[in-house]
Amino acid sequence: QVQLAESGGQLVQDGGSLRLSCATSGLTNDWYAAAWFRQAPGEERKFVAAINWNGGRTDYADSVKGRYTISRDNAKKMVYLQMNSLKPEDTAVYYCGVRPNNIEVLRTEEAYNYWGQGTQVTVSS
Repeated sequence: QVQLAESGGQLVQDGGSLRLSCATSGLTNDWYAAAWFRQAPGEERKFVAAINWNGGRTDYADSVKGRYTISRDNAKKMVYLQMNSLKPEDTAVYYCGVRPNNIEVLRTEEAYNYWGQGTQVTVSS
């Protein structure tokens, strides 16, 4: 049974930084695509960043490009999202998603089979 657990979300000031972590379990190999999405109040869940199975390729939403970095440590079964220069509009619940047996970079929510419960990020102005 695949399970994901996000952590690291908290209240931070405008311009601050956070690192989110996604602990994975139940995956049978490292060949899985991973991504971060976020959902602000009253809005749909939106793509933030994605990474392929070995970290060699990444993709970002325009709104976070240059400020966020997605990475993974397959030995630790972890996916990370480093967020710098945070803005109030980054406030959202952040979700980690994975798709097993896929080595690509995937941007669409429908591509991911498994999700965590989310972690709240709040950026104060």
